[in-house]
Amino acid sequence: MPKVKFLKSIHVKIVVIYILLIVLAMQIIGLYFIKELEHNLKENFMESINNRVELVKYNVSEEMQRERDETTVSQESSLNEVLSGFASNDILDARVLNDQYRVLGTAKNSSRSKVGQYVENEAIEKVVKSGEQYDVITVDENTKKRVWVLIVPVMTNDKVIGVLYIESDIEKVYDNMNEINGILALGTLIALCITIVLGTLIARTITRPISDMRRQAQALAKGNFSRKVRVYGSDEIGQLAIAFNNLTNRLQEAHSTTEAERRKLASVLTNMTDGVIATDRKGRIILINDPALQLLQFERTETLNRPIISVLGLDQDYEFEDLIHMKDSVNLNFSTQDIPYILRANFSVIQKESGFVNGLITVLHDITEQEKIEMERREFVANVSHELRTPLTTMRSYLDALADGAWQDENIAPTFLNVTQTETERMIRLVNDLLQLSKMDSQDYQFNKEVVEFNRFFERIIDRFEMSKSQNVDFIRLLPEQSYFVEIDTDKLTQVIDNIISNAMKYSPDGGYIRFGFTVQDTFLKVMISDDGMGIPKENLTRIFDRFYRVDRARARSMGGTGLGLAIAKEMIQAHGGQIWAESEEGHGTTIFFTLPYQEMDDEVGDWD
Repeated sequence: MPKVKFLKSIHVKIVVIYILLIVLAMQIIGLYFIKELEHNLKENFMESINNRVELVKYNVSEEMQRERDETTVSQESSLNEVLSGFASNDILDARVLNDQYRVLGTAKNSSRSKVGQYVENEAIEKVVKSGEQYDVITVDENTKKRVWVLIVPVMTNDKVIGVLYIESDIEKVYDNMNEINGILALGTLIALCITIVLGTLIARTITRPISDMRRQAQALAKGNFSRKVRVYGSDEIGQLAIAFNNLTNRLQEAHSTTEAERRKLASVLTNMTDGVIATDRKGRIILINDPALQLLQFERTETLNRPIISVLGLDQDYEFEDLIHMKDSVNLNFSTQDIPYILRANFSVIQKESGFVNGLITVLHDITEQEKIEMERREFVANVSHELRTPLTTMRSYLDALADGAWQDENIAPTFLNVTQTETERMIRLVNDLLQLSKMDSQDYQFNKEVVEFNRFFERIIDRFEMSKSQNVDFIRLLPEQSYFVEIDTDKLTQVIDNIISNAMKYSPDGGYIRFGFTVQDTFLKVMISDDGMGIPKENLTRIFDRFYRVDRARARSMGGTGLGLAIAKEMIQAHGGQIWAESEEGHGTTIFFTLPYQEMDDEVGDWD
């Protein structure tokens, strides 16, 4: 979790809020206080001037109305004396003007030269004409200080006989205001300092539990549930800390339960033989177990976060929404030309109680063997039905002919009976072969094994076929002189070799050769029986040991075969611990190989027959 920046922390915000509140309060109080104080100071200053002006105005009025002779002091001197007594530190200048706007007297010696001069002043003219007092605050051009100008009418019998012009130093009032403002600003600064200290202390009481909870949340994210938040009090923050500790305990219990369930689920998924795939609500893979990876032949990194329809190869035929509503299983055919590989996918939707789809669970089964067995079963039933129907149809035809009177014909009846007998024997051979294969499939058979000299055993079988052959085929024997001994069931192995030699003789042309031989490879005898027949196409070579399989069905059936000889030979050889296979080139004959385990014998072994 990134560290909170200093200016964005709650601690700083609380302190700043306190400071802003104090500043705002001091500003509001200061503005009101200064305004009222300024008003009061100015009022007091003006009132004190006005009180003194009333007395001066009376004296000036008396002096201006007094009659004068040679022994009486002049009007100018008397007015100057009155005004001089009025002058003080706060009075800058005082003048008396008559109704003709001429200066009659002044309080300042420096201004005595202006006595008798005419003054043009709109304010003075206004006072003379209206008889009303006038005042204004102006700035002195020389000293750049504020001056209160007061013009008072001097009246006798409601008639203006002159004016009293006074300039007072009101700048002192503003100087006092500035001093008070400085004191107020200093007080505000001190209040701010105290506010910062108190705000920091108060903010810490709030931010300290929050910081503890933040550190605890970080510890919870890492799986540490042992740490607890300290409770500093019983206020709302304290109640929050208590609730947070309770939440930690609940999370610990839930985490333990979830972890136990996760381990169970992981164990189940790991030990399942079926593949399991889980997706999110958009169809992307979020979980896949090892069996599913093995079945699909993917790496885990190649499947996670990929669409499931793409991984399963269904993107051409289905959308993810189709799989959500899929009720039946889907077969995934990954077969190649040489190797069959089929998977079955079953789909189950993950839904909330509200019906909202959270994802999809897919279970994969390998049904390659099942499909192969089912296909072989269908083919087996079809072949058996076909093999039985052919002789039965032939027999029915001939028996119907005999029933219709052909039995009375001495030339036809024996032939018909002979065909019927031949087809009956063919069905008997087919049923016997099927019973034998059925016993071998269910392992309901026993071998009567004995140790025999394979050289002599093989020679006897070859001699029997050579003596009874009815076609022009030469036998070539490539047998070693050294004796080799094997432990076999002589009846079962005789049947195997009989089937192989019978097939070789069936398909060998007149004047052809059948070669017999065996060699030693490790602990096995490798037996060979080869003919010069028509051969087997390469694409059919691996299937000649399948039940009822024939390369040329019409010719094989005409030669009386059941299509089970090589299948029985394969089962017999494998039961003896060996293998059987064929090598052929079309048009150049076929060679059948099979192996048998052998053992060296020191003692002389008697005649096997």
